[in-house]
Amino acid sequence: MKKILLLGATGSIGLQTIDVIEQHSDEFELVGIAAGNQVDVLNEIIQKHPSIQVVGIGNENKKQEVHHDNVFAGKDAMVQCIEHCDYDLLVNAVVGFRGLKPTLTSLYKGKDVALANKESLVAGGVLVRKALQETNTSLYPIDSEHSAIFQCLQGNKKEQVKRLIITASGGSFRDKTREQLKDVTVEQTLKHPNWSMGKRITVDSATMVNKGFEVIEAHFLFDLDYDQIDTVLHAQSIVHSMVEYNDHAILAQMGSADMRLPIQYALVYPERIKLEEEHPFDATQTFTLDFKKMDFERYPMLKLAYEVGRKEGNLGAVFNGADEQAVELFLDHKISFLQIEESIAKAIEHAQYISNPSYEQLEQSDLQARQFVRELWD
Repeated sequence: MKKILLLGATGSIGLQTIDVIEQHSDEFELVGIAAGNQVDVLNEIIQKHPSIQVVGIGNENKKQEVHHDNVFAGKDAMVQCIEHCDYDLLVNAVVGFRGLKPTLTSLYKGKDVALANKESLVAGGVLVRKALQETNTSLYPIDSEHSAIFQCLQGNKKEQVKRLIITASGGSFRDKTREQLKDVTVEQTLKHPNWSMGKRITVDSATMVNKGFEVIEAHFLFDLDYDQIDTVLHAQSIVHSMVEYNDHAILAQMGSADMRLPIQYALVYPERIKLEEEHPFDATQTFTLDFKKMDFERYPMLKLAYEVGRKEGNLGAVFNGADEQAVELFLDHKISFLQIEESIAKAIEHAQYISNPSYEQLEQSDLQARQFVRELWD
């Protein structure tokens, strides 16, 4: 039985992780959960899983509402869960910069991490890389694109890889010109054509910030130069990503748009076990697979991500913090869609560069980027 500690338990990835665990109750035991605010969902999970040792809740005011004897509350609740839980694998499904510290804490505890928290690598990739080297622990990617690459790399050596090819659906507005983006609404943005995701990641998909984050993640996950990481538009979201080798053979991982597959693979690696899926991918029903060259003029945030990734330092934290704040303002109908991009670009332009930041400096860079964006539109 593999003991799982799950952070972000009430979100989309968290709930799908629980579904995988419940499908394979002979393989996994849920021993800890943490969430930000949704006490009702948290209590439902607690009731179904008596094996849970620790519970974390970000909102301190709701601690008394959690039906468990061992509850940690507040901004350090996730770290306290890690420190006081007996587990084998941490699943980090938290959204945002706050997911970085739990990732580092788990690695330095000597426990592997199944990672769905992009910000751990976008904002803190240098620190995570150092932790992995010092502790001999492992990261298992949960993002569908990185899971696809991870699967396609099995049995081969890094030196044999020519390039990684990350696919992108193009998001809600993939058929619109930049001119047509000026007046798009929040409601239109949240209608992703292929995936059912949280609000922030859906907006990030439309701006292509999400794909930029994935490029930076791929650099740290697979230790390859940015010149070896490409992106292509693939509207069907059937090919989740590809790896081209030195002999020009390309391996691709294909499947339905179901996040439980990459979640399960991260949990059971290197094994493969059965997954109950309502609509599994059927190649006989797929008539076309389209791939288009990425247009960096159409998607300037992706181009910016490559620049930020190459510079490293604290700019990833600035990039992420500015994006989180700008997306929040957009969802609150306070700025336009294109002003998200403007916010990020200006925040990075005005940021003080730190080449070798500490965690505290990354945290400060994140906070300053958020403050800059808020003041930009006050």
